[in-house]
Amino acid sequence: MNYPPAMSASALSTKPRGLALLLGWRRLRFTLITSTILGLLLSPGWESGGAGLLARVIGLGLLAMLVFGVFEQWPRRLPGWLARWVLQVLGVALSVPLGTLAVYTLSTPAGAPPFWEVGSRLSGFASITVLGLLIAPWAALGALVRQKEAIARHQQLAFDLERSELERQALDARLHLLQAQVAPHFLFNTLANVQALVDTGSPQAPAVLRSLIAYLRAAVPRLHAPATTVGQELDLVRAYLELMHMRMPDRLQFAIHADEAALALHCPPMTLLTLVENAVRHGIDPSEDGGRIDVGVQRHGDRCRARVSDTGVGLGAPGQGLGTGLSTLRERLRLSFGADAQLRIGAQMPHGVSAELEFPAREAASP
Repeated sequence: MNYPPAMSASALSTKPRGLALLLGWRRLRFTLITSTILGLLLSPGWESGGAGLLARVIGLGLLAMLVFGVFEQWPRRLPGWLARWVLQVLGVALSVPLGTLAVYTLSTPAGAPPFWEVGSRLSGFASITVLGLLIAPWAALGALVRQKEAIARHQQLAFDLERSELERQALDARLHLLQAQVAPHFLFNTLANVQALVDTGSPQAPAVLRSLIAYLRAAVPRLHAPATTVGQELDLVRAYLELMHMRMPDRLQFAIHADEAALALHCPPMTLLTLVENAVRHGIDPSEDGGRIDVGVQRHGDRCRARVSDTGVGLGAPGQGLGTGLSTLRERLRLSFGADAQLRIGAQMPHGVSAELEFPAREAASP
């Protein structure tokens, strides 16, 4: 069985690294927008011009973004007492005054007094530094919170996916177990019919046995198939009824009708065959006069309806039961279609039983 990849492997394989993380578009867009807004807030009354101020603020914002991204990846291992988010926030906080100091120092012309000796420049340095210290660390904390929330959502989705996959595998295992129960149930019933012919010395026994062997060669490979079509299921039904007709030619008549549009639809293996076998075993066999079995399948939009009716002894016959096959069939339908499939069993007048099956009309997957 194929299980989903482990959580850590999935997260690591999808998380960007290196420059892709440092220069991520969403991170870059947020930094540019925030820096531009801060620059515009400081621009009124700025003596050296708004363009220079905007360039400085955006440059400092990009520096803080790079520091945040670098400490997100480096160093790979941290001592146990130092959390990575603390290192990132401290790095962003320190990058603002240090970056502002570097900008004002490098922008001072040669021979001019240092910026801290010029009142207007010192005031600008202080304004940018204070505003940056008020905004940048909190922006970093906000980014970390959003990042943690995104990781939590990703992990929750991965856990839900893994749980649904495990549930699907459990359903598949349960379905295979039920199909394994159907196989011997069907085979033993059919072999019992052949044994009855042999015990009575019927001359039809060899012909019926040959038909049974030919039928089993076609049927057994499909007993454990994960899916089949309505057309394939009807082929098995026809072969089974022909086999039963050879056993009791004077007591069994049958007819099969199906819409062409229904033949390619998905049908759980042994579904219709279980209904037909049930009609033979519990309806026709106990009847002294035998009876007739009619099988019909029609497609109505997004639904498929199948009906198996017989004119056998009916539901009210003493000692007549519907067998374990139907209870197993209901379980297999539930596993295959959930609540979208319905199986209804009712009496047919003047005597007999009608089994109506309705399920979603889904095209069978290509092999």
